[in-house]
Amino acid sequence: MRELEYAKAIREALYQEMEIDDQIICFGEDVALYGGLWGSTKGLQKKFGSARVFDTPISEAGIVGMGVGAALMGMKPVVELQFTGLITVAMDPIVNTAAKARYINNGSMNVPIVIRSITMSANNVYMGQSLEAWFAHVPGLKVVVPSNSHDVKGLMTTAINDPDPVVFFEHEGLYKSVGEVPEERYEIPFGKAAILKEGSDVTIVAWSKMLEEVEIAATRLESENISVEIIDPRTLVPLDFDAIVKSVEKTGRLVIAHEAVKVGGFGGEIAARFSESEASKFLKSSIVRVGNKGAPVPYSSDLSKYVVPSAKDVELAVKTTMGVTKGDL
Repeated sequence: MRELEYAKAIREALYQEMEIDDQIICFGEDVALYGGLWGSTKGLQKKFGSARVFDTPISEAGIVGMGVGAALMGMKPVVELQFTGLITVAMDPIVNTAAKARYINNGSMNVPIVIRSITMSANNVYMGQSLEAWFAHVPGLKVVVPSNSHDVKGLMTTAINDPDPVVFFEHEGLYKSVGEVPEERYEIPFGKAAILKEGSDVTIVAWSKMLEEVEIAATRLESENISVEIIDPRTLVPLDFDAIVKSVEKTGRLVIAHEAVKVGGFGGEIAARFSESEASKFLKSSIVRVGNKGAPVPYSSDLSKYVVPSAKDVELAVKTTMGVTKGDL
């Protein structure tokens, strides 16, 4: 199978869907003339015209507000807000309008909008934020966190055709990553996790770029005869909780890793849901979480490594839940 960069896989999904459905429009910051950051929308305006692909003023609230209005009128907007630090400016139309339109209209109206936002993990105080837990907290929103080229294309295709608002988090550190991607159109259903690696000793749940660190840690742990099973949920809302339960039923241990701040992070939701369920009986030891310990991501790359979770942190978490070593996590 051919290999494709993460950014190009996004572009291909947009291209294929826009060819099929002329109600799909794409707009936001630098999506048209510039072609999007890392080229994720390059060539779309030339192909589909300036009425369907266009740049907007730098007004995140205005971009989402216009997108919500277009969606309510029957369009399928895909809007780009660039970095996650900028999505905070658009919280009102996302949280108070897009997420609630179906509810306040008794199901007679829906908002099929995709809100693209770029997360980062280093060298930027404002942009280097992972805010997926904020949106997972809001009823009515779906939250997507693709980790590779294959999944980002299939999940984007699904998101565009979903009748409800989708917050689609793309990681800046993944845009140039390469993976196998079919040329034909395909969808990946929301709420269906992927098992990236099978193992028998401990289950690790992680998403987006954090999976790169998890895979590094798993390789090192295998050399110490610790077998790791890796689960990528792909979407946080809806969450494939059954896949996590099935894995922990086998391994008896659970580690959850994400780049977001650990306090209030989505890892805490997974841990709490597991602890409150009957599945807790499968646990042989306490659940361990890995995340940012609670500091803004610094500009300095040397300082960033003390804030952004790494493979070393994942290794320590696994060994802690295995009872091999203890550490301040």
